[in-house]
Amino acid sequence: MKHFTDNSSRRARGIRLAVILAASAALGWTAAAWASGDNPTKDKVLVMVDQSPIAREAEGGLRVSFSPIVKRVGPAVVQVNVTAKAQKMSTADLPPMLRDPRLRRFFGVPENLEQMPQRRQQSGTGSGVIVSQDGYILTNNHVVENAAEIIVTMSDRREMKATVIGTDPESDLAVIKVDAKDLPAVVFADSDTIEVGDTVLAVGNPFGLGQTVTSGMVSALGRATLGLDYEDFIQTDAAINPGNSGGALLDTNGRLVGINTAILSRSGGFQGIGFAIPANLALNVMQQLATDGRVVRGFLGVSIRDLTPELALGFDLSERQAGALVSDVTEDSPADKSGLKHGDIITHLNGKVILGGRQLKLAVGDVRPGTTVAATILRDGDEETIDLEIGSRPGEEMLAASGAVKSLDDEGSLDGVGVSDLDERVRREYEIPSRLEGALVTAVEPNSPSAEAGLRPGDVILEINRKPVRGAKDAVKLTEKLTESGRTLVRAWNPRIGIRYLVVDESEEALG
Repeated sequence: MKHFTDNSSRRARGIRLAVILAASAALGWTAAAWASGDNPTKDKVLVMVDQSPIAREAEGGLRVSFSPIVKRVGPAVVQVNVTAKAQKMSTADLPPMLRDPRLRRFFGVPENLEQMPQRRQQSGTGSGVIVSQDGYILTNNHVVENAAEIIVTMSDRREMKATVIGTDPESDLAVIKVDAKDLPAVVFADSDTIEVGDTVLAVGNPFGLGQTVTSGMVSALGRATLGLDYEDFIQTDAAINPGNSGGALLDTNGRLVGINTAILSRSGGFQGIGFAIPANLALNVMQQLATDGRVVRGFLGVSIRDLTPELALGFDLSERQAGALVSDVTEDSPADKSGLKHGDIITHLNGKVILGGRQLKLAVGDVRPGTTVAATILRDGDEETIDLEIGSRPGEEMLAASGAVKSLDDEGSLDGVGVSDLDERVRREYEIPSRLEGALVTAVEPNSPSAEAGLRPGDVILEINRKPVRGAKDAVKLTEKLTESGRTLVRAWNPRIGIRYLVVDESEEALG
């Protein structure tokens, strides 16, 4: 649940997921972190990374206090106060009997929902982690989603206005920035080295009370619970409550191992099961958001499933054999061009063990398109190593540069909007009627004119300036030049409110 000051609440039966607003984590890479050459581009945010292993054997007796760690790292964890934008009422806000526009006039409700009053502004509190000394802060997407204003409160009670650099709903991460120098920043650990049973500290701002530290251990690894496209959570029993989202999960050396994100709870409060996004995943997403304003993930073009013991025996393998079974390979996809075949079992990618389909998706998504990786596969019972050139998801393009990296000579419209083609998978996932032709909106830069106009990820753009859009390429072509007025007329479909027109105002007057 999102914890707002609005007193409205919903009761749910059984176990429900409470997504917590927590402080964002500090951004950055050290030069040493990329010395191996894994990163083909120059990172924008300079962060500190310490990959040395943690001491797991007691030396000189049991630790009796974590106070030195909290004193050192606590100032890098901040409170994130968000005022959300007022939104227009939608059909989902109306009683069922009023969702039919023909019946509204009998109850004094406008047939056109654009004439309905806006829902009142809401405010919420979360957490964030300072990741670089020049003011980059890592937090959760759900903390800053639909934010009209973000105020960051430091541990010394200074308040600073923050701007959104980029968001990634697929991993529930976001990067914000304050205009400041010489800030305290966290050091990143290699989250791939943590183990179940390691002691961890959760630092955040639960319920807006102020900075709070709790301790516990790593309860499990590799959890997938929230239905996100990319999730590989660390489970912990360190107490996490509403307001902790975006806060820091630290090891006993005071290094960042995760970004606290959610709890599993019957009551909405702490019940011993919390989840954090691993630091390695957060670091990769953060650097892309800070550099490009969006996240580009690798793509293979295969249908995969876990290699179950029954399937392993069917392939004459040990029932304890793990891996990702390739069920199908899309024609002309990166996998097809690299020689991958159906029936292949991928066991390693760039030396990393692949236990199943989700691990393969995460590993491929973590690779920048155009990169070649080594894959270990089992084919007809024999182990082979093949080179896979990772591609990008088909049809996914940006209509214009992100606002965070927009160049002065950018003449395009719908700045910061990402689109993709409507293939069968997309239609099923977003329940898009077959009669509609257009381009799916995959990303909208926060606080951009397109976002202000009401364009959202999941919308389908049907027309731009009265001209039909039949796919992503049409959308790109129709937004290459800004109109003389600076305004773009968009006809779009939304699954909740149907088809409507939007005017995106990118004129000099509107942009100030």
